[in-house]
Amino acid sequence: MDNLIFCLNATVPIFLLMILGLILKKIGWTDDVFAEKMNEFVFLVPLPVLLFEDLATVDFAEVWNLKFVLFCFVTTFISITLAAAVSFLWRDKSIQGEFIQASYRSSAALLGIAFIHNIYGNAGMAPLMIISSVPLYNVMAVVVLSFFQPDRKKLDRGVWIATLKGIVKNPIIIGIAAGFLWSGLKLPLPPVMEKTISNIGAVATPMGLMAMGATFDVRKAFGKAKPAIVAAAMKLVGFTAIFLPLAVWMGFRGEELVAILIMLGSASTVSCFVMAKNMGHEGVLTSSVVMLTTMFSALTVTGWLYILKSFSMI
Repeated sequence: MDNLIFCLNATVPIFLLMILGLILKKIGWTDDVFAEKMNEFVFLVPLPVLLFEDLATVDFAEVWNLKFVLFCFVTTFISITLAAAVSFLWRDKSIQGEFIQASYRSSAALLGIAFIHNIYGNAGMAPLMIISSVPLYNVMAVVVLSFFQPDRKKLDRGVWIATLKGIVKNPIIIGIAAGFLWSGLKLPLPPVMEKTISNIGAVATPMGLMAMGATFDVRKAFGKAKPAIVAAAMKLVGFTAIFLPLAVWMGFRGEELVAILIMLGSASTVSCFVMAKNMGHEGVLTSSVVMLTTMFSALTVTGWLYILKSFSMI
C-alpha cells in the first residue's frame, strides 16, 4: 500500500499539471502562441540546465560499477532499436520519430532517485543509472527526431551535414556535454550558482507539462490511439518484461534492480514532447503516450515492485 501511495503521489501531480494546462487553454487564459513559446523556452533553457545539474553533481569515481553501467547502456540501446523496428509497422511515417522516442524514453532522472530514496533512504544506484541511460536517451532522441522529421528530404550529403550540425548545436546535447565536463574536471558548484541552477532546472517539468496540456488536441489524439497504446504498452510492460528477468539472472539485486526497473518501466518523460515540438514534429502522439504512461505507471510500477519484493529481490 505504501508503494502504491508513493506512486500515486509521484504521478498524479504530473497528470494534474497537464490537465491544468488544458483547462487554462479552454478558459482562454493561454493560447497556442503562448504554449508554443513556453515549449521553446523549456527546450532552450530549463531542460538543458536540468540535465547539466544531474550530471555535474555526480561523483563518477565514488559510485562507479562497470557491470551495472554496461547493462543499463546496452539495454537502453536495444530498447531504442526495438522501438525503431516496430515504428516501421505504421503506415503514417510522419509519426515514426515520435513513436520511437516516446516508446523508450523514461522519466529516469526525475523518478529514479525518488523511488530508490523512498525505499532505501539514499540515492543508491540512481546516479549510475542516469549516467548510463539519460545521456543516451537524449542523444538518440535528437538523432531520431532529426532523421525522422515529417518533412525530411532525401538523405543526401547536405541533409546529413545539416542534421549533424543540428545535433551538435542542440541545447540538450550542450547541457549533457557541459555536465560531463564539469563533473570530469571536478569543478565545484558555489552555493549561489548551485541554487540558481536548481531553480532554473526546476521550471522545466511543470512548465513543460502545462504547455503540453495546453497544446493537447483530444480529437487528433484519438486519431493516433493505436500507436499511442502500443508505445505505452512497450514503455510500461514490454521492455521491463524482457530485460528485468535478465537483470535478475545477471545477479542484480536491491537498489540496482529498482534503478533498472525505473529506467525500463517508468512513464515517458515530458521532455519527449518538448523536444518533439521543437524539432518539427506535431507532438500529438507524444503527448498521448506521456498521458497514458503517466496515468498507468502508478499501477504497473507498483506491480513490478510487488513482484520483486515477493521474490525477495529487493
